Amino acid sequence: MRWRGFTLDFLLAMAGVALCALTHQSWGGPDIPGWLTVVVVLAAGLPLGLARRMPGPVAIYLALLLVALDGVGAGILDGLQILLALTAGALARTRDWTWTLPVAALACAATAIHLASGAAPTGSVLFYTFGIIGVPVAIGRYLRSQSAAVPDGEERSPVLDILLAGGGVSFAVLGTWANWPEAELHAWGIGLLAVLSGLALGVVRWLPGAVLLLESALLLVAAGRAPDAAASLQVLLFIALGVFASQVTWRWLLAASALTCVVTLLTAVGAGAEVTFWWLLVLATMVAAPAAIGAFVRVRRTATRREVELAAERARSDRLAERERIAREVHDIVAHHVGAMVLRAGAAEYAGAAGPAAEALADIRATGHQVLEDLRGLLTVLRAPGAELPVGDPEDVMRDAAARMAGAGLEVALEIAPEVAVAPLVARASAARIVQEGLTNVLKHAGPGAPARVRVEVHDHELTVEVRNAAGGAVPMLPSSGQGIAGMRERAHALGGRLTAGPLPDGGWRLAAAFALPEQGSDWDCAVTRFAKGSLR
Repeated sequence: MRWRGFTLDFLLAMAGVALCALTHQSWGGPDIPGWLTVVVVLAAGLPLGLARRMPGPVAIYLALLLVALDGVGAGILDGLQILLALTAGALARTRDWTWTLPVAALACAATAIHLASGAAPTGSVLFYTFGIIGVPVAIGRYLRSQSAAVPDGEERSPVLDILLAGGGVSFAVLGTWANWPEAELHAWGIGLLAVLSGLALGVVRWLPGAVLLLESALLLVAAGRAPDAAASLQVLLFIALGVFASQVTWRWLLAASALTCVVTLLTAVGAGAEVTFWWLLVLATMVAAPAAIGAFVRVRRTATRREVELAAERARSDRLAERERIAREVHDIVAHHVGAMVLRAGAAEYAGAAGPAAEALADIRATGHQVLEDLRGLLTVLRAPGAELPVGDPEDVMRDAAARMAGAGLEVALEIAPEVAVAPLVARASAARIVQEGLTNVLKHAGPGAPARVRVEVHDHELTVEVRNAAGGAVPMLPSSGQGIAGMRERAHALGGRLTAGPLPDGGWRLAAAFALPEQGSDWDCAVTRFAKGSLR
């Protein structure tokens, strides 16, 4: 096993010790000396450092320790009970039900023994037993179900916020309800403080600063009116501090830590605790533990996000490199066959072909030469991303395509509106490619003699292209890549446009595309222009 993340495990162990030290009400006495209290605190808190890697054994150990120490005193067992609940939640987060159910049942039994304190379990004891263990287990199972869907570890579903709010309320109520009758506030008053403190955890991920201030204010009120109940609310303040530390810079973290230290000090002084050097050291440790854990999580989250971005960039670079290799292979293959076709057409032309055959051979040779030039230009762009692809006038390209198809036997009617000339070049070039592909499809599927009509115009701030043909005669199916319509649709979407294609009621076919044009004087924002500016990711 590779032991990674030792820093986080160490911080968790220190946080466990600090929590047990915080919840102790007495450090030594006739029944238990001070050194034994220190041993119990270390024995209960240090195993939290292993909860990430071995949550099951740690939960079993804490449950057995809770039962073994039952009767020593609530001041020693309260922190141990909290750690048991946290470890049960960690187990549910990382293991399946085979581990979770038996360990959770053992934790519930140990909790019932602790709450009953030797008396027969009552209905309220059973209710609180299942609440203390059931809520963290439910949160852990939810996080386990969502972990695969959230790569960056941040789940934005409100279900998690509801579970955090429910867990906060349960913890605050279960930790303070025994002190409600003795509080200076009425029972509903201290109960309201507990409920508000717990509910605030439901928004702590989105408003950590506000929740930290609210928890501080509620803790000060509780310290003045119900000191015995302040310890549980203190834990909620530490949770808010940890979440706040995971989202802010070091400057804000220092300010929040100072605020938490002041509030904790005022709470302890109000409770009548003796302020000594060792007590201040414990206070600093208790505040530093959640702050350090939150800061560590923030650093790890940032590092993980950067790793994901770098991995995505590497994958993108690999895809581009692979596309370049494929383009080179396609160039070599197509150039070889087209070159052979041009040579054979030239040889047949010089061999004495006359009439329409000579014209067809000359056209094949000229077209082949143009295809080879286009392939070389495309390959130049792929090899040097900064190079510009030489593009002829799009209107001339459309007229040339119509003339070639007419020479092949189509009856082509081409209409290009004068206002098309002021449209952006990239839109006009795409329109020309769509006209070429559309007329090629007409020739393939409708055959020579089929009438085709091409209309290119600007209408309602859109450059529109329409290629429409009537039904042709029966022709043999010519070879087709099957990617023509898909390629044209992808080109249209890249320019923020749309493309439709489908049969007509009379048996013909209609291909239509539209590109939204920018307002006069404004830049055109689409995938192609963003890529040209180097901002597309």
